[in-house]
Formats: sequence, C-alpha cells, structure tokens
Amino acid sequence: MSTNGKPDRGTVEMNSEECKGCGLCVEACPPKVLRLAEHLNRYGYHPALYLGNGCTGCGICFYVCPEPGGIKVLRRELPVTAGLAGAA
Repeated sequence: MSTNGKPDRGTVEMNSEECKGCGLCVEACPPKVLRLAEHLNRYGYHPALYLGNGCTGCGICFYVCPEPGGIKVLRRELPVTAGLAGAA
C-alpha cells in the first residue's frame, strides 16, 4: 500500500551493480519513489534505490536509464472491483 492510501500498481527492481548513479531515473520518477544510495557499488557510484512502495508501474525510469539491465519495472494486476465487473 502506498503512502497515499492507493495500492501500488507496480514495483521496481534495481540492479545496483549496473547503475552508474546518473540520477536520470530519480528525476524522471513521477511519484518520486527512487533515490540515490549513500553507499557505493563496486564501480564507486551511488546506485539508485527503490524506496519500497508507491510505484505506479509507469516504466519511465526504465526508459530513461542508459544502462541495459539497470532497471526492471514489474506491473501488478489489481483486483477487479464489484462495481466494474459488470461494466464490460
């Protein structure tokens, strides 16, 4: 559950060893759930970290990341509510 009371629609898996700490994903993230770590990875960069909740699953971080394999965005299927089930 995100901090605004809505269920998370996605999650982000960050590959800290591929991250070069450019911060593009941090700046591009609409819900601002990414930040640069205080620790260094094996290349001496501060890798990006997912804060653990609040992801919308939009994938913008994935598209702005210059490192192949640096970010993986997983979308979650939300349960269909009773009011919307008969609308189709």
